[in-house]
Amino acid sequence: MKSVFLRCGLAGVIAASASLAQNPAAREQTAIAMHYTLTDLGVANGNTPGQPFVIKNDGLIAGSASVSTSFFAGAWNATLSFLGAEINLANTGGVSGLNSAAFGVNEWGQAVGEAESQQSDPDLEDFCGFGSQRGCTAFIWQYGVMSALPMLKDAKGVAGHNATAKAINLSGQVAGLAENTTTDSTCPAYNPSSTSLQFQTYQFKPVVWNDGEIQPLPTSGTDASGKAFNDPDGVVFRINDRGQAVGATGTCSGYTPFLTYLNSLHATLWEDGFLIDLGNLGGVAPGLGNFAYDINRSGHVVGTSGTSDGSFHAFFWSPQTRIQDLGTVEGDVGSAGLAINDKGDIGGVSFPADPNASPRAFVRPEGGTMVDLNTLIPANSELFLFSVCSINSRGEIIGLAFDAQGNFHGYLATPSSSAGSSDNLTTLSRPTQFESAWSLLRDRPGPFGARLPKQH
Repeated sequence: MKSVFLRCGLAGVIAASASLAQNPAAREQTAIAMHYTLTDLGVANGNTPGQPFVIKNDGLIAGSASVSTSFFAGAWNATLSFLGAEINLANTGGVSGLNSAAFGVNEWGQAVGEAESQQSDPDLEDFCGFGSQRGCTAFIWQYGVMSALPMLKDAKGVAGHNATAKAINLSGQVAGLAENTTTDSTCPAYNPSSTSLQFQTYQFKPVVWNDGEIQPLPTSGTDASGKAFNDPDGVVFRINDRGQAVGATGTCSGYTPFLTYLNSLHATLWEDGFLIDLGNLGGVAPGLGNFAYDINRSGHVVGTSGTSDGSFHAFFWSPQTRIQDLGTVEGDVGSAGLAINDKGDIGGVSFPADPNASPRAFVRPEGGTMVDLNTLIPANSELFLFSVCSINSRGEIIGLAFDAQGNFHGYLATPSSSAGSSDNLTTLSRPTQFESAWSLLRDRPGPFGARLPKQH
């Protein structure tokens, strides 16, 4: 399957900080870290339930799972799960393909994602990222049926060949990206001798689908310093219930850990059809760029930006505070903000200075500091938590972990009511077997190893 490394309001934080400064009791309470019980959701690069991408406030989880026992042996199918029960969404309607993934779901159970078609892409692109060079269709699954969403058309009514849906809000607005018919001069040239078949030819635009109608969003505007820009490409990663969408604009690149071909130059918020550049932390992160990855109902945004020293840090943005550097887990050199809930809790991945050490999932409670999530789970856990993909309003976290054999697992971390237990209070020491597993993951070929970004 494709790389799932990373995929898979600061006003509230400021207010909480001010309150803590005046309230010693509240300050003491916040100093007590939340602890979590851990549920292993199964091997992500094996059979079901596979890779979790997002968890909603009612506990619905959207993802993708390997279905080696299906007719399409080895295929990946879009899934929804709830309280351990799972629904395979693939081949339930007019969208039929070898591979699919559900990247978003709302509380009504409407799910969206991408599905690979049976036909080869006419230009042999691999827009879906499954390594097959087949066409890619954005879908919505509702009422038990998977249906295709419209492609983006040019002024002559000619449609692009590919699209992907990344998110859906409570009103049923869908957001993602879609290819147009304009050749993208910024894309790297196709190299037929390359071991990777993934490449891009045409421009792709951030889009929203309202009532089944597709609408492109702008990729040009004025950055935070007042300088105009006109980017050819863009993507929406998330859309909140107010219709505010976040993502990035930039130029074309090779396939990235964020499951797009975007070299993300500008972290972007779209509101009422207008583009707002969120600024940056002083640079463009090598291989990661500047991007906004999640937004909550308050319009507070998290993402990642390059720093002036050549690294990259998770950021928080709100209309009141603008962009703020969240730093890293203590002692680390880089981080990526991937999730924020309606309370303002933030999660993502932090990168140690040692290039041989595994990246680690972090959580930053509202008004708190960034903490290695592995230190907040039972010390006898057989999993090392690698990344946070999503956090819901109940504080439930899903993400990726790996075991001592180097197998990726999906996990669910649930806030614990028994933080006083000896298991929950013991700090995980990141034992040697996890480091050995990380070496296996980092060095082996294939989708889970070859596309992991280099640490800086």
